[in-house]
Amino acid sequence: MTITQLKYIIAVASSSSMNEAAKKLFISQPSLSASIKDLESEIGFDIYTRSNRGVALTSKGKEFIGYARQVVMQYELMENKYINGGEQKKHFSVSSQHYAFAVDAFAKMVQLFGMAEYEFAFYETKTYEVIQDVKNFKSEIGILYVNEFNRKVFKKLFSDFDLEFHPIVDCDAYVYMWKEHPLAHKTMVSMEELVDYPCLSFEQGDNNSFYFSEEMISTYQYKQLIKISDRATGLNLMKGLQGYTICSGILCEELNGDDFTAVKLKENERMTVGYVLRKNLKVSKLAEIYLEKIQEYISKREIQKMG
Repeated sequence: MTITQLKYIIAVASSSSMNEAAKKLFISQPSLSASIKDLESEIGFDIYTRSNRGVALTSKGKEFIGYARQVVMQYELMENKYINGGEQKKHFSVSSQHYAFAVDAFAKMVQLFGMAEYEFAFYETKTYEVIQDVKNFKSEIGILYVNEFNRKVFKKLFSDFDLEFHPIVDCDAYVYMWKEHPLAHKTMVSMEELVDYPCLSFEQGDNNSFYFSEEMISTYQYKQLIKISDRATGLNLMKGLQGYTICSGILCEELNGDDFTAVKLKENERMTVGYVLRKNLKVSKLAEIYLEKIQEYISKREIQKMG
């Protein structure tokens, strides 16, 4: 196993095909394929499956490439510092369910550290991918929620993937909607009152299980349900179709605007928003500051609610 081989498999994972990766690496496609085959033979399992449609990572390959990224990153840091005589930028990444407050805290953290010495990435993505990103070292931290419904499933996943969950805040369930929605003036709304309005639910891809839903009460038989993939589309549909979603009630007018409101859900549902990271891994200074910014934001919103 060589650093070059690890760089090759990372390049293939970042490309749409073996041919495209070979072009970026300035080697022939047969040479690239042979090198990866040699590595697969050495480690005893396939990193990729091959078909007429291209290549795709196997389940073991996904885990392996996560470690490969860490090894290559550390190698490049050492190479740049001790051989090239320079300082390579440090990396910090977060993966999260669709929480505006998580994005806002990330922006404040980036503003504090600046871009001169660091490379940042924020992945607002599907629930299972949040967990996978942390497991595979793509992100240091994953932001998601657990509740009584998904707790056992998530606990097993975290254990199997050598991850640990840390709570940030316990929340009641709220209905997030446009301020001009017919129910927006109420202090509390029931699921029965919402039956004639479309629920907006974040699409979860291949892992479309009730347990991975970003909206609580995921097993409820909604009369109208629209799948979405990003917050901007959801906000537009809240205005255009009087749609709604179930959320934590932690609003972020800085990013979503002040045209929306959260009304407490009558049904007694609780969620714990927290972060997941690799077990026994000391968090970086950037991660510490990021989590502090989240806590500051949530504490500020709690004070506003009390006021």
